[in-house]
Amino acid sequence: MPTANSSVLPSIDSASTALAVVSSPAAVPEKMSAAVYKGAGRVEVDSIPVPAVGRGEVLIRVESCGICPTDLKKISYDLLPAPRIFGHETAGVIAAVGAGVGKYTIGDRVIVFHHIPCGDCFYCTRKLYAQCPVYKKVGVTAGYEPAGGGFSQYVRVMDWIVEGGIEKIPDGVSFDAASFVEPVNTCVKAVEQIAPMAGDVVAILGQGPIGLIFTMILARENVTILATDTFESRRQLARELGAQESFDPRDEALNQSIRKMTDGRGADIVIVAASAKGIVEQAVAISRPGAKVLLFAQTSHQERVEVSGADICVGERILCGSYSASVDWQKKSAELVFSGALPVEKLISHRVALRDIREGLEQALHPGPESLKIVVQPQR
Repeated sequence: MPTANSSVLPSIDSASTALAVVSSPAAVPEKMSAAVYKGAGRVEVDSIPVPAVGRGEVLIRVESCGICPTDLKKISYDLLPAPRIFGHETAGVIAAVGAGVGKYTIGDRVIVFHHIPCGDCFYCTRKLYAQCPVYKKVGVTAGYEPAGGGFSQYVRVMDWIVEGGIEKIPDGVSFDAASFVEPVNTCVKAVEQIAPMAGDVVAILGQGPIGLIFTMILARENVTILATDTFESRRQLARELGAQESFDPRDEALNQSIRKMTDGRGADIVIVAASAKGIVEQAVAISRPGAKVLLFAQTSHQERVEVSGADICVGERILCGSYSASVDWQKKSAELVFSGALPVEKLISHRVALRDIREGLEQALHPGPESLKIVVQPQR
């Protein structure tokens, strides 16, 4: 795999510096709109320079970018220093190509991953790509410290990402659907990690967009899916997408109901696809001895969980985590989305223009019964 360019990344003030560009159409403006994180939970839409591309890089005109819970946490918990431009579930059109790029041309419809590992380090040899130092270095930016940049009209894709982190979108696939490739990858990676066996009972706690993607993926396996969510509309959609049963997690009879369905044992696998007080404890409680309990949504250092040591040790449960995407499943996740095998557009509840992103972020932070995936469309 390619390694990251070790050169210092340009600041927003130097982003318009002329670099080695093979071709850039006149349609690319000098300025663009971008939703800039200002700190303390504040996001403002500013006019900033369109980033220039250097050798081996490309510029993507962003057509769709999904709002991801990890970006919401970074904004609402003030996890990273401002200013930054978040957004990493990005689909768009290549608008400019740097010298030396031979795989892509202007006009290609593409999705881009913002992380790609080196392939050679201690962690990569163990397929723990998200722990790779190169993987941790974000390779897509709209300006400032690289942070994905999809909440803007254009993003600059750095050379090692161009080499290994772009997938072309086939004709007939919408940009909104294509923007799901990255989150689908994260879920495919997690499912491969827990390796469900035929006949397993898998409980998925939370049926927001990520939980529903898990439901869609596992519906293709020979397993029984039990889903939980506080919203009936989401529980209904989970059943439509393949869950055999769905429950309100506040139901005091939940544990008893699951044990009744499993001959008294409990779920074989529990995926924690939401972040809420007590949800990990509930995951352990509804699982059988020897079960796998996967934490997927617990991505902030400010989140704390407490479980009985005996439930893990004496109960011989496997408590594990899965984070971010895997280059090993990049092609598979793209095919699942592009082929329509996963009907991801059913998960989109709102499409917002970039100028309305604050309303979109607020909707995502405080979802109602009809709120699911919110997609930002920066060119509107």
